[in-house]
Amino acid sequence: MAQLTLDDVTKIFHDDDEGEIVAVDEVSVDIEDGEFLCVVGPSGCGKSTTLRMIAGLEDITRGEIRLGNEIINDQPPARRNVAMVFQSYALYPHMSIRGNMAFGLEQSTNMSDDEIQARVDEAADLLGIDDLIDRKPGELSGGQQQRVALGRAIVRDPEVFLMDEPLANLDAKLRADMRTELQHLQEDLDVTTVYVTHDQTEAMTMSDRIAILNDGKLQQAATPLECYHEPNNVFVAGFIGEPSMNFFDVDRQGSTLVADDFEYDLSDRVARELGDRTDLTLGIRPEDIEVVADGSGTHTYQGVVDVVEPRGNENTVHMQFEGTDGTQFIATVDGMRNIDGGQHVTVAFPEEAIHLFDAATGEAVRNRELGSVEKVESVV
Repeated sequence: MAQLTLDDVTKIFHDDDEGEIVAVDEVSVDIEDGEFLCVVGPSGCGKSTTLRMIAGLEDITRGEIRLGNEIINDQPPARRNVAMVFQSYALYPHMSIRGNMAFGLEQSTNMSDDEIQARVDEAADLLGIDDLIDRKPGELSGGQQQRVALGRAIVRDPEVFLMDEPLANLDAKLRADMRTELQHLQEDLDVTTVYVTHDQTEAMTMSDRIAILNDGKLQQAATPLECYHEPNNVFVAGFIGEPSMNFFDVDRQGSTLVADDFEYDLSDRVARELGDRTDLTLGIRPEDIEVVADGSGTHTYQGVVDVVEPRGNENTVHMQFEGTDGTQFIATVDGMRNIDGGQHVTVAFPEEAIHLFDAATGEAVRNRELGSVEKVESVV
């Protein structure tokens, strides 16, 4: 095991029609020994290209990748002590499960047959597929094939696991089960892991930290809760969270934020935090919008419900400000509250829950307050 470091890693592709295409743009991140890092972002943001550069499947245009204290930029894939798990599983259909798991060791090491089989048996037992070891991949379910692909990586005893959307081909229930299994597996093996996914639920639930990419640039690398509650910018705030954060363009006039459909009075303390900024974006997450009975409080507004999406434990409520044709927003309310389309309701935007961003740069100026977070103590 070792620390993995990306230092200003850049990848430029050359296209005859479009010229230079910067797929990854000076990405720097330190991945600690034994850490589980999820890399997320929209399609085409550079996350899989980053993974392939670590694996040695793509050349690096600029920058350094270090494993421990060793620069591995020019090392061929076979010499890098990393193991990659692909979305497609990439199993050999004519080989047994045992043969698939052993193949890499047979080709790249001088281990004896007995040593290889001992590793295969140990990995199969760890993954709960020891009773499938003599079957062919075509006889296995998608989840079982995914375990085989993981087993093929585990037997190599690598310093780093690289996983490229390994659960994308599974159905929703199995994907949720496999998320838990992967977490337990990574904790048991204590191997540095870089996990690429487009699924923010996977990123939020599995990782020690999340690295968020957009247009090849690293937007933020932080714990899941830091990315959620303390986003660096509008992109991170909008990408992390489902439903997405609501955003409203506002013009600051003194201590009041003026939007097309409402005005928002700031406390003196929050107004001071903004300095002399005037062009801002106000953000608030759907679950922080309160549907209240009394409209006499501060930061309350009248809204009209458009569509309600029941989700069992909660309802996702799409609405717009009363008397307007345009600005829509989303609130998340408890599933036991019955709200209907067309209903007129009062909503509150608590000041402690709002985020404020510079409208020109998108950078966060103020994030929501977390002073009320309650820590649950262990029971001895």
